[in-house]
Amino acid sequence: MRVMVTGAAGFIGSHVVEALLARGHDAVPVDNLLPKAHGQHPDFDGVVGDVRDPALLADLLDGVDVVCHQAAMVGHGLSPADAPEYVLHNDFGTAVLLAAMHGAGVGRLVLASSMVVYGEGRYACPTHGVVSPAPRLASDLDSGRYDPPCPACGAALEPGLVPESAALDPRSTYAATKAAQEFLASAWARQAGGSVWALRYHNVYGPRMPRDTPYAGVASLFRSALERGEAPTVLEDGNQRRDFVHVRDVALANALAVESLAPQGSLVPVNVCSGTPHTVGDLAAELARACGGPAPKIVGGARPGDVRHVVADPAAARERLGFTASVSFEDGIAEFATAPLRAPATITRR
Repeated sequence: MRVMVTGAAGFIGSHVVEALLARGHDAVPVDNLLPKAHGQHPDFDGVVGDVRDPALLADLLDGVDVVCHQAAMVGHGLSPADAPEYVLHNDFGTAVLLAAMHGAGVGRLVLASSMVVYGEGRYACPTHGVVSPAPRLASDLDSGRYDPPCPACGAALEPGLVPESAALDPRSTYAATKAAQEFLASAWARQAGGSVWALRYHNVYGPRMPRDTPYAGVASLFRSALERGEAPTVLEDGNQRRDFVHVRDVALANALAVESLAPQGSLVPVNVCSGTPHTVGDLAAELARACGGPAPKIVGGARPGDVRHVVADPAAARERLGFTASVSFEDGIAEFATAPLRAPATITRR
């Protein structure tokens, strides 16, 4: 199949292109080489262009069977002042892309979504069952009370696996734009009779992660600290639970979604995860060991809008796409300890 991949020069997008080519597909890579994502221009053998350019898209979509939409500003962001830029790239860009797909008669989309659309993960109260905790209070965080209580009785909650059926509750600007992307794509599918896989990535790590930027993921921040000979700095108490999934597994999930037809007229969300939870402290400690660096430093505090536990249920990806992650946490971190991160380079072809 002929697959247009937006954001193809990026961390995940570049691996998606490789996975598609390895499986015999014809890839059309597109990226606008946004400096905040790439620093200086990376080596990129594709089309340098913006998904907000309807004329460019009309030309590129000719003959395309599926669009794999990875292009986005990512990361937690710095402040609410980032909101216009996030919306412009993530939501307006997606709207322009969907309109162009409709005009070109392209009816299949694989959308890069994120676990951040859930807000907090799945929690259960001994008395009230599954509940949705309120955002954590700054006073609780300052006092070292990191786990959210039951909103009904204040009891301690047991975190569990969050399914795709969980209500969306984005708690950062980035998260809000990812939820909006899903809503836009869902509306497009219904109106145009298209089909969408919304792949909700959990914490992706691996070769080519961006480094030395406030928009980088936590694994990259830990790795950069260790390369400077510093201890990784872990917020809260280090016990916040996440699902760390290797980028090659994420790329495989995209390829399988390209090869699988979602129901017409609908958006189907799918968690893309390893299925094996770890804490942020586990990540820092494992990476420090692999790098031969100093042990992590637990410093308390928390980023505004951050959540405590988000751990995914992998069942739907296995059942709908035939996807099961294959890279173990230990093997993935051992590789990541010396893997190349995003470095400045030059464009090789326009």
